[in-house]
Amino acid sequence: MIRLLRLFLLAAPLLMLGAMPFVAPAAHADSIKVGLDDESYPPFFSKGPDGKWVGWEIDMIHAVCDQMKTDCTTKEIAWDGLIPALQQKQIDMIWGSMTINGERKKVIDFTHFYYDSAIVMIGPKDDGTKVDCGNLETFKGKVIGAQAATIYSSYLAHAPKSVQVKTYDTADNLIADLANGRIDYAQEALSTFAIFFSKNPDIEVKTTCPHTDILGFGVGGGVRKDDAALRDRVSAAILAVAANGTWDKITDRYPSIKGLLTKP
Repeated sequence: MIRLLRLFLLAAPLLMLGAMPFVAPAAHADSIKVGLDDESYPPFFSKGPDGKWVGWEIDMIHAVCDQMKTDCTTKEIAWDGLIPALQQKQIDMIWGSMTINGERKKVIDFTHFYYDSAIVMIGPKDDGTKVDCGNLETFKGKVIGAQAATIYSSYLAHAPKSVQVKTYDTADNLIADLANGRIDYAQEALSTFAIFFSKNPDIEVKTTCPHTDILGFGVGGGVRKDDAALRDRVSAAILAVAANGTWDKITDRYPSIKGLLTKP
């Protein structure tokens, strides 16, 4: 995932790419406009050959909206524009592997988490350095990569000067540099690396990161602070989907992340 987990920039420019319905029209009294990151993040969300969004998170929001008997539409928005779009009421909810953390909770509210995934540092198996994500001093002399404007880059901003931090515009470019040996370690959610591990058997998890106010506590839907009614409705639907077996059925469709996600 992670971005299964990224820190917003309030001053970043907003990029909107149009709305696309993804729930069949029905005689529902209300509707929700859902903001989705415009950058593909498989297997959570990506565009198929027909231009439609597919993936675990898309299936999950289908299920949540069906549970609420509510029509939902998506709006593609650049990652760092999602929170500004929510605040400006261009969308009603963010749904895109956004981690619930202290910094974000200062400006928006969150539903109950709909999945969690361990945050890890990965690197070559033949690297015998003893590293500890909770103590960045142990990475002295190393280069750690993370995606820019995420919770990971925010966490690494506290690294000592003896540790070089390199940021990337996308997770794909991050792991490409790790595979090519341009950086020593990469930080992301474990579920984000699932497909990468299958193609790079010489890479492994080197350390698991602790839950902190920056790294957060699970992934939830982002809503405005004044919209407690929507927060509570969506939270109830998430818990119902988890309890009635739908969450498990959806996850079974994506073997690469099965067993890597914590259910609500």
